[in-house]
Amino acid sequence: MPLFHIAFYRFVAIADADAFADRMRTLTQGLTGSVLVAEEGINGVLAGPAPALDAFEAALLADARFAGTVFRRTACTTRPFARMKVHRKPEIVAAGRAGGQPMAGTAVSPEAWRALLDRDDVVMLDNRNAFEYRLGRFRGAVDPGVHHFRDFVAYVEASAAQWRAEGRRVAMYCTGGIRCDKTSGWMAGLGLDVLRLDGGILNYFERMPDAERDWEGECFVFDNRIALDTRLQETATTPEDVYGADPADAWRLARARRLDASD
Repeated sequence: MPLFHIAFYRFVAIADADAFADRMRTLTQGLTGSVLVAEEGINGVLAGPAPALDAFEAALLADARFAGTVFRRTACTTRPFARMKVHRKPEIVAAGRAGGQPMAGTAVSPEAWRALLDRDDVVMLDNRNAFEYRLGRFRGAVDPGVHHFRDFVAYVEASAAQWRAEGRRVAMYCTGGIRCDKTSGWMAGLGLDVLRLDGGILNYFERMPDAERDWEGECFVFDNRIALDTRLQETATTPEDVYGADPADAWRLARARRLDASD
């Protein structure tokens, strides 16, 4: 039976987070992947046959708190995950000093995003790790040089005054949108006019049939598929291709090899 991958998240108050995590363990039986549950919401990636994923999505959407949750689905050649894990966490995406109220600024559709790429009054900011930027990026995008998320925070704090003085808006993007949604409130608090790509890179690829006009390279994904092209198809890229060039990422390469060996 064909295998599919879904990615989803939602910022919503979950007062019963411990009980809800137990509920997720029940609903994800028979699937593989990872779900993070916190009082601020849910963040998940799952893989399985279409009927099983359909059943999970229907069950989650039956809870009124998750009405409107978007599930991004792609077909798989490689099995993305070896097992299923549900984690109860303080946050659904770790943001450190960049935490706080999410979803500030303006969400920009993929269609409107394209026009931003050619504007001189916009900083096109990649809100991902440096190795992800190296593998692929929007044309003209800035690499903050992130090896740990604190590097992104430091880069934005060091640059904010200049961006404000120049009257430049900050258009930031990430893989699926969650990191940008989480950090947007913090960045708005620095006095920045924040734009964020709705649904992230994956939504851009899904919605824009000619996304290769704007995207250079591939998009890294945090599972055994490693990378996708602008058609949302797996590529032949290996962990060595992604991490091997930078000694600072040696630990990531070692982890990827362990995960691959455990499948």
